[in-house]
Amino acid sequence: MVAVTSVAQRLSVYFSTPYTVEVRYEPLGLPVAGQVTVQTEISAISPGTELLFYRGQVPADMAVDASIGALAGAVRYPLKYGYAAVGRVAELGPDVDAIWLGRRVFAFNPHESAFHAAPESLIPVPDALSAEEAAFLPNMETAVNLVLDGAPAVGEQVAVLGQGVVGLLTTALLARFPLAALVTLDRFPPRRDRSLAWGATASLDPATEAALAQAKSRLQGDRAHAGADLVYELSGSPAALDDAIALAGFNGRIVVGSWYGTKRAAVDLGGRFHRERLRLISSQVSTVAPEWSGRWTKSRRLAWAAEMLAQVRPAALITHRFPVEQAAEAYRLLDEAPGEAIQVILTYS
Repeated sequence: MVAVTSVAQRLSVYFSTPYTVEVRYEPLGLPVAGQVTVQTEISAISPGTELLFYRGQVPADMAVDASIGALAGAVRYPLKYGYAAVGRVAELGPDVDAIWLGRRVFAFNPHESAFHAAPESLIPVPDALSAEEAAFLPNMETAVNLVLDGAPAVGEQVAVLGQGVVGLLTTALLARFPLAALVTLDRFPPRRDRSLAWGATASLDPATEAALAQAKSRLQGDRAHAGADLVYELSGSPAALDDAIALAGFNGRIVVGSWYGTKRAAVDLGGRFHRERLRLISSQVSTVAPEWSGRWTKSRRLAWAAEMLAQVRPAALITHRFPVEQAAEAYRLLDEAPGEAIQVILTYS
């Protein structure tokens, strides 16, 4: 039997203003009927999305996240964010089955040391996964969604721009397909090294002068099919869309998985974009694309993401672990030294 304790208060991470992070004590109270209390063990910072909130680059007229109940409010500072918490059920409210007590669960919940939730909103963590591996579930679900939306086919030449957490997980999944080439681009050597270790046939620095020419050459090899059949833009930089267009071959598919927030950049659609019948495809994990929704539900996608976590073992991407009390330092690191960090984890005692 797992020992549990009543939780009277919690620590919560707030973006109080752009570039300012506070950790506050808050009263928690008791779970009401149909709720449990979860004590958080770890939570993962999703650097792409969370840095937009940290920097104040999110449109103010939208919900924080319309698909996650704990994040349904408008974008107003101070605000809580985060959606990758793993912990154990410490307390049961009335009318909750005792089977939940002590169970390790995943929750789409902000960075908090404890929280109340309805059991149906929680995902039990399989015994095959550690807490750290389970914290990658949202990003792996995004990677699964990206692969579904790109629909890679046997023998295709594929490029992935951006090897952050989502980019690397997407590369790991694509490497399991029988592709002709899988070329990735990222500015930072540790990410490129991991990309190669996880199956990329080449990983290049997009800041070098000949990067695009080299990428095209690595994609084509000794084949006559110029350019990429499929390109993923996952860098978080809207300017990278031009590079994605440049890498795509005739009738190529460009899946835009980055969320740019309020960032803007001019995109050149006046050159080869129309004549070569290139296709821009938006991909966002809040929904399942209509062409897949007949047989794919969010629960099926999540289940498959959990299976992929057991195969990929993404804990190798964790470069830093911070006690939650040092959350401000964690965000500062991701913002100011992105080349030093891949996945940052907050820990809770």
